[in-house]
Amino acid sequence: MIHKADLPSRSDKNPYLASLTLLTSLFFIWGFITCLNDILIPHLKSVFSLNYTEAMLVQFCFFTAYFVVSVPSGYLVKKIDYKGGIIAGLTIAGIGCLLFYPAASSHSYPLFLAAFFVLASGITLLQVAANPYVTLLGKPETASSRLTLTQAFN
Repeated sequence: MIHKADLPSRSDKNPYLASLTLLTSLFFIWGFITCLNDILIPHLKSVFSLNYTEAMLVQFCFFTAYFVVSVPSGYLVKKIDYKGGIIAGLTIAGIGCLLFYPAASSHSYPLFLAAFFVLASGITLLQVAANPYVTLLGKPETASSRLTLTQAFN
């Protein structure tokens, strides 16, 4: 016979499971977006008749955003908190995605590069906000394992 004391109480469950699940899916999404660069490069190369160096500007613009935007993102997250940073990062990444429409319609490679930079800036802000936030969602002793789990989806 099972006694009520043997059943797990509501307090034993992780109250942050929904937040952690949402953040893990975000890690997967922005990792997927980063991988799409490699798929887009050959298409942009053929559409714009780019040489190898010009085509690699896609990766350069994308990853330069990490270098340029990471420190300002840290200051922004300090001012607006983790959740605000995540919302701002999603907004900026969304704007970067929307910039692909005018770049495609105007057939402008520099606008594509700017769109990649804006998109990566949003992803950078997301990572700067989400990584420490994941460590706060639960017991401090298991913070590194939570972060490793979410990063595995990236």
